[in-house]
Amino acid sequence: MTDPRTEELAARLSATRDRVEAALADADRAGDAVDLVVVTKFHPVDDAARLATLGVRDLGENRVQEAVAKVDTLASGHPDLAASVRWNMVGHIQSKKAASVAGWADRVHSVDSVRVADGLERGRARADAEAEDVGPLPVLLQLSLDGDTARGGVARTALPELADHVAGLGHLRLAGLMVVPPLEGAAAAHFADAAEVYSRLRADHPDADTFSAGMSGDIEEAIAAGSTCVRVGTAILGPRPVV
Repeated sequence: MTDPRTEELAARLSATRDRVEAALADADRAGDAVDLVVVTKFHPVDDAARLATLGVRDLGENRVQEAVAKVDTLASGHPDLAASVRWNMVGHIQSKKAASVAGWADRVHSVDSVRVADGLERGRARADAEAEDVGPLPVLLQLSLDGDTARGGVARTALPELADHVAGLGHLRLAGLMVVPPLEGAAAAHFADAAEVYSRLRADHPDADTFSAGMSGDIEEAIAAGSTCVRVGTAILGPRPVV
């Protein structure tokens, strides 16, 4: 695709990758890799196809129904591109929809309860029974830094128990920690706080090697705190379409 939208996405993607590289250098992490998940919420599946053509490996979605439609459409219309990307569920998951998420997601960033984890486990077990080589689903625990779990996330006091539960499930793999900073306060301080929680999590679960932190407006602060995965939407795709 060489249309104007592809050119726009290519320029925005390049600028974002430059930001990531500069942030790594500033943090003396120039040799580290940081996954870039491009969040396509509210944008058309054609944009997902364009991003895949531009070499984006990780696409992210927030809403289950929208994600399912995009996954199916990309797979049927562009099977080669579909095979080249990982779909990341980065939004809140209702426990009743968790099993269906496990059927299409390649990685989940937002596990915040035993019920959600168990739903994902059931869905992944079903997918494993229906297809070969599905493998365990990598999942991250979403941390609520301020304890307001109504905004999503597990309270830090409940995190170790949830981590142990997920680690004991046969069809999930505890992959790390995800955080969305509270609305109040400095992002850098919030990310530093989350990094300490992540360090304790990894001490108990050494294979949980992903720290998903940082979005369009705070990539630099997140990488300075040790983020290994940033979730970027607006900086690459532009403003979300009015729906």
